[in-house]
Amino acid sequence: MTSPLEPDAATGPRTGRPRRRRVGTGGRRGVPLPLLLPGLVALAFLLLPLLALLVRAPWRTLPDQLSSTQVWQALQLSLVSATAATAVSLVLGVPLAWLLARTEFPGRGFVRALVTLPLVLPPVVGGVALLLALGRNGVIGKWLDAWFGITLPFTTTGVVVAEAFVAMPFLVISVEGTLRAADPRYEEAATTLGASRFTAFRRVTLPLIAPGIAAGSILAWARALGEFGATITFAGNFPGRTQTMPLAVYLALQDDPDAAISLSLVLLTVSIAVLAGLRDRWMTGA
Repeated sequence: MTSPLEPDAATGPRTGRPRRRRVGTGGRRGVPLPLLLPGLVALAFLLLPLLALLVRAPWRTLPDQLSSTQVWQALQLSLVSATAATAVSLVLGVPLAWLLARTEFPGRGFVRALVTLPLVLPPVVGGVALLLALGRNGVIGKWLDAWFGITLPFTTTGVVVAEAFVAMPFLVISVEGTLRAADPRYEEAATTLGASRFTAFRRVTLPLIAPGIAAGSILAWARALGEFGATITFAGNFPGRTQTMPLAVYLALQDDPDAAISLSLVLLTVSIAVLAGLRDRWMTGA
């Protein structure tokens, strides 16, 4: 005979209520066939083109393909311009993300939509818009040319501008999300202790959102490195001056497919490295 307080296998303590069974996550569960088949098809659809790139790669001639002067010029220009575009995105994008996350103003939602517009805008359209704004006869470009003698289209600086235009939204979204997750009371406490808003941002907020800034910077850098449409439209395709790696791939595909595959492998390697660097960030966010 058991005590009224002694637990029972079926009902737990003598309360008359059945015991709740905890369902573990390690048990085997069947996968529904209507979900399994489309999932496998989607996986094959995403992986097969990449596997085909590896299978058809000219491994024997790969060192010779990648040692040409034109390839190294394109690679160097891509790395330098992507880094410069990321720096521009940091200087301008982090303050913009702070404004969107920490301040209230009329039309903030509309401004946020405009900031994210380059994410869905066709890159060629972005290049045309940059030409109309910053070209020699553009809305702003004509004044830059007349007053300062600055011409952006079809220059290396134009490559940086085009890449920053398409890459900055990635940084802004990442930093804004991190700012919204951070507790604003730390900033408020700093201001009550006599710190200015900018000092609180520099000494308190920036260390808190550093992981988000790092993740956004990597994403922006990778997006800038792979930019094609806006670059070729706004900056052209001049070897040694505006020809980046994606443009070199496009040009080589018409004359030398093996060289195009070799260049594509370089960009694929960089993309995998970026994903590996962001894996911990994704796992933490999940």
